[in-house]
Amino acid sequence: MSDELDQILISSSETDFENRLEQFRVKTMSAARLAGQDSQESRSVADILRNVAERGDEAVAEYTEKFDGVKLRAGQFRVSKDELKAAHKAMDKGVLSSLRLAIENVRKYQTEIFIGKNSRTSRPAGIRYTPIRRVGICVPGASAPLPSTVIMTAVPAQVAGVKEIAVVSPPRYKGTIHPVISGVCYELGITEVYRVGGAQAVGALAFDAGSIPRVDMIVGPGNKYVQHAKKNVSGDYVAIDSIAGPSEVLIIANDQARAAWVAADMLSQAEHGTDSSAIVVTDSESFGRELLGELKRQVAELPRSAEALESLRHFSLIIVTGDIDKAVEAANDFATEHLEVQCGDQSRQVAERITNAGAIFIGPHTPVAVGDYWAGPSHTLPTGGRARFSSAVTSNDFVKSISIIEYNSEQLAAGAEDIIRLAEVEGLDAHARSVRIRRQD
Repeated sequence: MSDELDQILISSSETDFENRLEQFRVKTMSAARLAGQDSQESRSVADILRNVAERGDEAVAEYTEKFDGVKLRAGQFRVSKDELKAAHKAMDKGVLSSLRLAIENVRKYQTEIFIGKNSRTSRPAGIRYTPIRRVGICVPGASAPLPSTVIMTAVPAQVAGVKEIAVVSPPRYKGTIHPVISGVCYELGITEVYRVGGAQAVGALAFDAGSIPRVDMIVGPGNKYVQHAKKNVSGDYVAIDSIAGPSEVLIIANDQARAAWVAADMLSQAEHGTDSSAIVVTDSESFGRELLGELKRQVAELPRSAEALESLRHFSLIIVTGDIDKAVEAANDFATEHLEVQCGDQSRQVAERITNAGAIFIGPHTPVAVGDYWAGPSHTLPTGGRARFSSAVTSNDFVKSISIIEYNSEQLAAGAEDIIRLAEVEGLDAHARSVRIRRQD
């Protein structure tokens, strides 16, 4: 195992440092981005979506049997309210208590940042925020149940005033979704839950072609097929949050950081899957070598060590730079999903220089897990460098704005000549006439 991981440590003192760093950057970004329209994945997703649009429930059932190994009829897609209630009742009391506290934290934060309360309709111009009518949430369920994803997407939508929320999750647990996902849906008052997943679930939510009613927005993480499907239907059929996955973290650390803690944080991302990424950028060669030793020790202790090791070998790196300035530059260039700053008493100052990240975790006592489950901001974040132009899901994503314009006769008269002049410059005589005619009456 020692030889397998030695390759992930690179230093700016090496002659081929820039070349190795660029090769790694290209590889990780390529893995995180969706393949082109001519790729096998894209063609497969296009076929799935076309079949769901044309054949509705029949196609959804076929793909569910093919990909998930579960045979369902259309009438069995929806998880009954009694099943949800039973799953909630059977939940471990300690888990339920923790989930309730997490929900409270998320609801408080999302309420505090919500812009919808700032509607302004005073004359002559204002703005009105209205919630999205109906939202679909994709909850992964292949490798582990993710009740936190329900919380981090549904609670912001509820804060925004969304009335209808539909949850889709692939059947894995005795022909249905995992009971902890069902239980947290019931806790949140969500009773429209379907045991379907993958690209076929995205199509069902987007097209209104069967027993699953169409939504106006689809949010949530998923594998590359789910993300391809979201991208395919985005803009024409529904809105989406962003392209989310695979998981990634970049950690800026100096010699004040604790190597054991940083190694644990790297592995917390690596265990998500073999294509997850964990990068550390440090200005200390000795810390980098200490961290490598900790990684070797800790990865061997993980229950899912094989997957984590694969992730470390192919999509992770310990980068030793000349100084923290170079580390900040690299972090902004990678524009990672999760960015931790563990630089001792300099952590906040370094964090203030970060301009591209989905979420920033400051100081040694703020691992990504705090954001994943507890702090309040959603853990549904842009990945693959998309933090350059995308943001975390918030309650503000679930409202749309309507411009409000109301002029009286005096206000129209005050601007009439200018409006007419601008319309005539554009050759739009009827526009000009629509103002002029009101001045004649």
